[in-house]
Amino acid sequence: MFKRVKKLPLMMTTLAMTVVLAACGSGTDTSGSGNTDPAGSSNGSGGEATQLSGSVLAVGSTALQPLVDQAAQDFMMIEGNENITVQVQGGGSGTGLTQVADKQADIGNSDVFAEEKLEADQAEQLVDHQVAVVGMAAVVNKEVGVTDLTKQQLSDIFNGKVKNWSEVGGADQEIVIINRPASSGTRATFEKYALGGAAPDLEGSIQEESSGNVKKLVTETPGAIGYLALSYLDDTLTAVKYEGIEATVENIESGEYPVWAYQHMYTNGEPNEVTKAFLDYMVSDDIQNTYVVELGYIPVSGMQVERDVEGNITEK
Repeated sequence: MFKRVKKLPLMMTTLAMTVVLAACGSGTDTSGSGNTDPAGSSNGSGGEATQLSGSVLAVGSTALQPLVDQAAQDFMMIEGNENITVQVQGGGSGTGLTQVADKQADIGNSDVFAEEKLEADQAEQLVDHQVAVVGMAAVVNKEVGVTDLTKQQLSDIFNGKVKNWSEVGGADQEIVIINRPASSGTRATFEKYALGGAAPDLEGSIQEESSGNVKKLVTETPGAIGYLALSYLDDTLTAVKYEGIEATVENIESGEYPVWAYQHMYTNGEPNEVTKAFLDYMVSDDIQNTYVVELGYIPVSGMQVERDVEGNITEK
């Protein structure tokens, strides 16, 4: 009886040592020498790579949102990513850039360069990850009867100089402008490249933050005009040609159609391991050759021209 009792502590000691040894070989570095990122993953030297875990919050452009939403859903379903959560929110490019600059979000989705919305010192802290190109078109209610507008006509409409569609060859109907808030990157892009400058918020115009709501209002409101990314276009409304040029992928890639912008995903400094994994997935062939094309965006690799922050277009 004495000998059996004597063996029990020895067995427990052996078991405890086995557990400790197993933990040491599991690839989780508890010594402090590993590189642990803010998301909670760790890459200890000499050990096996551990499964990434953590969360990513991407906020901003609603023009980019459909692509990031779809990519996020697929990314979280990939084997090995079960412990990663990616949340995608809209709010407009200005909101996304402000939140990532203030470190309230991991990624700021934007239709415009950070320098166009933020103070220089804030923009300098951000790292630009260009994941696609988006084309934008003026869109009108199908009963308007207009399919082509010049730059001057568009400018006159959004500046309140033209107030009835009959003045530009359409129906005798009052023009209703569906605009975006000042924080919108879609608005900034449209005003810069389609109108040639900022336009005021006219009395009687309607403001909507969401591209989806803009589409709905233009479709349902007699006399309405707005502007949307190509990813939102369908036969429920009329996408207006610009100076006789249709908003198509081919015309944008060649530089013939000028109303387009890069889709940026900004981080505050270099991203942590989890955020980087998601950004890498955004530019992978899995996304670029499928969702980017299917949702109406354009892969950056397909562009024959490039544009700088000043808006200058040059051949690649």
